[in-house]
Amino acid sequence: MTAAVERSVVAPAGVEPDGAALRRPAEREARRPLWQRVLFVAALVGAAVIFMLPFVWLISASLRPREYVFAPGFLPVPFAPENYAEAWRAVPLVTWLLNSLVVGVAAAAAVTLSSAWVAFGFAYFRFPGRNLLFGLVLATMMLPFAVTMIPTYLIWSELRLTDTQVPLWAGNLFGSAFYIFLLRQFLLSLPREYFEAARMDGASYPQLFWKLAFPLIRPALLVAFVFEFKASWTDLLKPLIYLRDEHLYTLPRGLKVVLDRFGYGGEQQWEVVLAGSVISTVPMIILFFLAQRHFIEGIATGGRKG
Repeated sequence: MTAAVERSVVAPAGVEPDGAALRRPAEREARRPLWQRVLFVAALVGAAVIFMLPFVWLISASLRPREYVFAPGFLPVPFAPENYAEAWRAVPLVTWLLNSLVVGVAAAAAVTLSSAWVAFGFAYFRFPGRNLLFGLVLATMMLPFAVTMIPTYLIWSELRLTDTQVPLWAGNLFGSAFYIFLLRQFLLSLPREYFEAARMDGASYPQLFWKLAFPLIRPALLVAFVFEFKASWTDLLKPLIYLRDEHLYTLPRGLKVVLDRFGYGGEQQWEVVLAGSVISTVPMIILFFLAQRHFIEGIATGGRKG
């Protein structure tokens, strides 16, 4: 049974090998006239410059002395790299970074795996009321966070888990309607014959998921993981609601402390605030560059199959 399942994963008919979804647009691009390609690249470069300007200004302003933070221009003149050392000394940035990393990985892993299990159930099993139940799952996306905020807080309060990091990620163990929809559509694009052949060979349902479906939907899983990690990394509302101990703060909650202490109504040390903002942004940039190839491939493949 295991050999049959592994053969289906290694060389499934009808599923393109890694990179095929990216090579096809490149071939079409090569057939375009030169002036169209030049115009397209120029438009992309112009859009990239426009989107990069705020971040470039942020880096430049964070490297200036206090009296020159809001000076015009994009060059850090005078140059003051000691602003970053001051930010590290003023607040426990290392602790907040580690807290954000732990919470982000836990939240992303929990929602990716739980949503994948639910999506596999909706994609594979045929049962009465399946479409109605799936519609009810999607309907939960229309509920704003403010509607469930108080009931959810009361639940965590009864469990005596407030002022801990558990509420920041444990709710993701029940999946997310958006990721369930995304992964279900990806699973529906896989030929059902793969799963039926594995079932006839004696594979159990968990084996169908882990040994057959899981490797084939890996790009979509990576997209869900990166999306949720980014959402958790930038989330301020939940830490504001649940966290009181400064040593448990995530980075957005810590930056709120930095802003209150050194920004508005504080000591007006905006260079410290901007340095902390740059430090909080860099890990997400590194994550995107590390996962860029798989991430773009997952989006391209999902869009082609959806």
